[in-house]
Amino acid sequence: MAAPGVGMVPTLTFWERNVPFASMAAAKLAGAAVDAHPDPTATKETIATLAFPSGEQLVGQPLIVRYMARAGTLQHTLYPTDALAATQVDQWIDYINSAVVSGSNLEPVLVALDAYLRFRTYMVGHAITLADVVLWGQLQGNPLWKKHKAGNKVVHLSRWFDHVTAVPGCSSAADELLAMDSKKLRAAAAPTIAVSGNSDKQANAEAGGSFDIQLPGAEEGKVVTRFPPEPSGYLHIGHAKAALLNQYFADMYKGKLIVRFDDTNPSKEKEEFVENILKDIKDLGLRYERLTYTSDYFPQMVELGEKMIRAGNLYADDTPVDQMRDERMKHIESKRRNRTVEENLHAWEEMKKGSEEGLTTCMRFKLDMTSANGTMRDPVAYRCNLSPHGRTGIKYKMYPTYDCACPFVDSLEGVTHALRTSEYRDREEQYYWVLRTMQKLWPGLPNVHIWDYSRLNFVNTLLSKRKLQWFVDEGRVEGWFDPRMPTVQGILRRGLRIEALREFILMQGASRNVTFQEWDKIWSINKRMIDPVCPRHTAIETKGYVSVTMTNGPEAPEYLTVPRHKKYAPAGMKTQLRTSTIWLEQVDAKELSEGEEVTLMDWGNAFVRTIIKDANSSTPCSITMELNPGGDPKKTKWKLTWLAQSDEVVPLNLVDFDYLINKKKVDEDEDFKELLTPVTKFEVAAFGDSNMRTLQKGDIIQLERKGYYIVDVPLVKAGQPIVLFSIPDGRAKSQALKPQ
Repeated sequence: MAAPGVGMVPTLTFWERNVPFASMAAAKLAGAAVDAHPDPTATKETIATLAFPSGEQLVGQPLIVRYMARAGTLQHTLYPTDALAATQVDQWIDYINSAVVSGSNLEPVLVALDAYLRFRTYMVGHAITLADVVLWGQLQGNPLWKKHKAGNKVVHLSRWFDHVTAVPGCSSAADELLAMDSKKLRAAAAPTIAVSGNSDKQANAEAGGSFDIQLPGAEEGKVVTRFPPEPSGYLHIGHAKAALLNQYFADMYKGKLIVRFDDTNPSKEKEEFVENILKDIKDLGLRYERLTYTSDYFPQMVELGEKMIRAGNLYADDTPVDQMRDERMKHIESKRRNRTVEENLHAWEEMKKGSEEGLTTCMRFKLDMTSANGTMRDPVAYRCNLSPHGRTGIKYKMYPTYDCACPFVDSLEGVTHALRTSEYRDREEQYYWVLRTMQKLWPGLPNVHIWDYSRLNFVNTLLSKRKLQWFVDEGRVEGWFDPRMPTVQGILRRGLRIEALREFILMQGASRNVTFQEWDKIWSINKRMIDPVCPRHTAIETKGYVSVTMTNGPEAPEYLTVPRHKKYAPAGMKTQLRTSTIWLEQVDAKELSEGEEVTLMDWGNAFVRTIIKDANSSTPCSITMELNPGGDPKKTKWKLTWLAQSDEVVPLNLVDFDYLINKKKVDEDEDFKELLTPVTKFEVAAFGDSNMRTLQKGDIIQLERKGYYIVDVPLVKAGQPIVLFSIPDGRAKSQALKPQ
């Protein structure tokens, strides 16, 4: 493109909610003339455009900032004269524009930038460059940056930001843009209300969430929500949604969150579950005001039960369970429904003792057996259980049901809003009836509002704790933490970042629409976070690997130091070994033909000279190549991963997984045991480059041309393989059921 002539001032236009701070600052600092104003017809799809009187245009900030740096009277200010330093500036510009973007994926990038700037004043060299201007502009225009900056996790980056903001060209550019008197323009650079973790209200709205709602009767500073897990299993992704929604509304109204263990069924509860739920809560980043247990209120529940008996609200029933269930379905009153208060109190005492008579009896609410709502047909309020309780031991033989305990404890603890999934909507009438009944007998109990939202469902996934427990009990999985399980620990072990989980959950909003989510969306979010920062390594599958002799390869082993991630300097460096003999995977060797030119990744081009094949299978068993240092990688069809033949390679076990069930949506009347996927774990032996010796458990890497992996078992002793779990990347192929 021809450069514009002297005196021709270009025009910079943009969407008023995507302000080109970097472009304007670059123009100021380089002394380039420009006429800037928002385009009133622009939309969120509009990209900043620099238009010249000649009709030519530059579209997008990466091009515009480079033009500004070169076009001004101070054109050497923003680009170092040193060729290497100038190239590093360009490298940073490309990285910043792709990685420093809105959304909760911002956090790992900011943390890495913070580490990079720990001992630096500027991004490159000892003076401000275009790299600093571009990063400053990206942060200045990002609604999440102010929240991260205030969180004190990126102190070095914050120090750098304040310093660059004080540079006259940057400060005047911001002032000039914000002086254009547009509310939306100002909002683009203003902080938004923090939701939780690494997200915000505006980001959620743009991502399709549904948080534009008000809780009934909510007052700022007075809202109290609660997350009440039952310690009968680990938290799964559905519980994560409940936890984060409760946190969201507590934050939204500047209120409080209570975490309460609903420990009213000792037969199913274990200390293991309590400990791991607390771990999951910590991993989710919940900030709760206090931790309580329903068992804290057992004495009050016993006292309240007697009051309800005397008031005629409860009656003792020893009808067999199956008969009771049938009568409730048919609206038939129990023969025990009209027992006297004295008879009910006698049965109550027997239940408290756990006697033979008590064990055959339960206490039922006296509601309305004619109701069309089945939950109102005299539900059970108290029942016996002789299993020792995790906190109270054998002190109690009788326990309240969830339907009985929940309204009372919610109210007693001052919960103002109880969030429940919409599948329990029929129970709302029951909840309010029970609470009103208790309020008459226990003065001072406040009202509680119920807000329901849709349950989080996923295709090919069971979220019933009873069914998940079956997989554990039957040995179909290692445990609740197995990477095939939809538990918080399972999906984190599979390689999902907690920030991706939070972003996905909050993107769902508080919608009441019941849907079955595909897993690809959450894994796509995850990929967006890990790809810009995770180190790159190489692995070759051991089965059928092919030895390749380089006829003009190095006479002695060569060791080169190369980046672990070409676009992310903080990932560090690694050593690449080159020898005259290398290994290729069989699947790649099969595709090659004698005489063709190929590219050996991170080395160069080579000609395939000979291919020797097995006489029986016709598969390649050895190959000779000739390096072609002057070859053009753009002109070759095959880009091959390879490893130098060496004793330094490390053994790997590459593990992939499949869904536990093979049907997308399981109907209520279906037996999930008939839908089991026969094989759900796949293991492949491989060699990895020697740099992988230092990997630690939980590290996330990319194996070139294979995908993303998380280290489950690092190298602990010679000969024992590193175990790597494949991380889905959101593509349909990686999410599909594997061939059985």
